[in-house]
Amino acid sequence: MKKVALLGDSIRLIGYGKRVAELLSGEYEVWQPADNCRYAKYTLWGLRDWKSAMEGADIVHWNNGLWDTCNVLGDGAFSTPTEYADALERVAKVLLSRHRRVIFATSTPVLESKTDNDNVTIVKYNGLAIERLSPMGVIINDLHNVVWPNLGEYISEDKIHLSAAGIEACAEAVVKAIRNADN
Repeated sequence: MKKVALLGDSIRLIGYGKRVAELLSGEYEVWQPADNCRYAKYTLWGLRDWKSAMEGADIVHWNNGLWDTCNVLGDGAFSTPTEYADALERVAKVLLSRHRRVIFATSTPVLESKTDNDNVTIVKYNGLAIERLSPMGVIINDLHNVVWPNLGEYISEDKIHLSAAGIEACAEAVVKAIRNADN
């Protein structure tokens, strides 16, 4: 059986991750860390700790961004645009050296009333990710555009995480990206 690894922040951990594993059951072995992969540099660090668990994964689906774009202290995004793009590139290089296919999911939007994240910054960072990762051969799964048309329905009351409908929509998009990457 083929193996898939899912990496990502809470949009994966308490969002689509469990549902993706259910949808791919019997088709792929799905591994994902029990840990929230938080921001891009945290994921980069985790690649050392998760290396043996990820061994043999044909496909890696990964997301980072909402922590990186968070303006938690009121002085700008947690990661500068350059720090974010550079960290994503480093993660991608490691993943591409170890796995057959790598998929990066863009960050999902937030409700406008979310005080420490904003969609303008999220869109900017998504653009940086696409610009940096696409030329490397990383497949882009645009989860932002999956959620955006149904923002009020797909984002939960906490203004950032996926609702049940958002989890289902994103899980279906992740499964589709994985199956397409496997062809």
